[in-house]
Amino acid sequence: MPANQYLHRASHRQNDDFYTQLQDIENELRHYKPHFKNKIVYCNCDDPSISNFFKYFSLKFEELGLKKLITTCYRNQERDLFSTHDAEKAICLEYDGFKDGNRMPSLDEIGVRQLERDGDFRSAESIELLKMADVVVTNPPFSLFREYVAQLMEYQKKFLILGNQNAISYKEIFPLVKNKRVWLGVDNGGTKWFEVMPHYTIKTKSRQKIEGGKKYFSMGNIAWFTNLDHAKRHEELILYKQYSPEEYPKYDNYDAIEVNPYTDIPIDYDGVMGVPISFFDKYNPDQFEIIGMDRPIMTELTGRQSRFILDGREKFARIAIRNKRLKS
Repeated sequence: MPANQYLHRASHRQNDDFYTQLQDIENELRHYKPHFKNKIVYCNCDDPSISNFFKYFSLKFEELGLKKLITTCYRNQERDLFSTHDAEKAICLEYDGFKDGNRMPSLDEIGVRQLERDGDFRSAESIELLKMADVVVTNPPFSLFREYVAQLMEYQKKFLILGNQNAISYKEIFPLVKNKRVWLGVDNGGTKWFEVMPHYTIKTKSRQKIEGGKKYFSMGNIAWFTNLDHAKRHEELILYKQYSPEEYPKYDNYDAIEVNPYTDIPIDYDGVMGVPISFFDKYNPDQFEIIGMDRPIMTELTGRQSRFILDGREKFARIAIRNKRLKS
């Protein structure tokens, strides 16, 4: 790899090394247990010395009825799973259940081998492992989210991954959401604390803390993205407000009403409505139809990019939806 490309990739890695807390993983994964029975789970962006995804699935291996757990990580080639290293080669771990009777994973039960490359999810080695997997669960590099999801789509994998909620508006991601190929998980939109390396620094002191000798960094609007079905996805959004032209003005440049917050969606309006991205946390595909995203809609209508405009001012990102229960 040319030196400048290598340094660019290393920079991405340094900025993307956020490790999800076990509590956040447990809170989300408990909603998907039936999806894992007799499945091969692949965590392809996880250093097992730190990753709580590896810890969760290895400890829950028998309870979930997994067939195999595969983990690949970047930069760590040592057998000791409980310390971090700076080597540029990666390791692959494979675990297919306890054998010594203590129902706890041990080093002797975990297959450890060094990879030829650096463990990047785009490498040929990682892709071959991806082909074997049934479900991918991880916290991928946020800066490579588009590319990461595209790979999952290409190989038609089931997945549960973390990303910024605003990724819904990406031109590569929104069509997948609109066509019901990707949706949000259960625990979405709030602030989450991620473990980071000791050298990681930011200017905003309130967004970092040290607990138990470990350093943490907070990020807002974090969401789970998945194509695994769950009960919350089919819950009805309770509507209680009545439509009135005074309370729900129409946009200057598009035939739809402004609804913000999404909890104010009128119960009796059968036309198109513009709602914020946060609506997707409550999106029930049986209750609502997604018409499109503001900028692509306006580009198609006018030939130029624009968001929906209200009283002469552009609104922040809006999704155009319609209530399927009232659709004529």
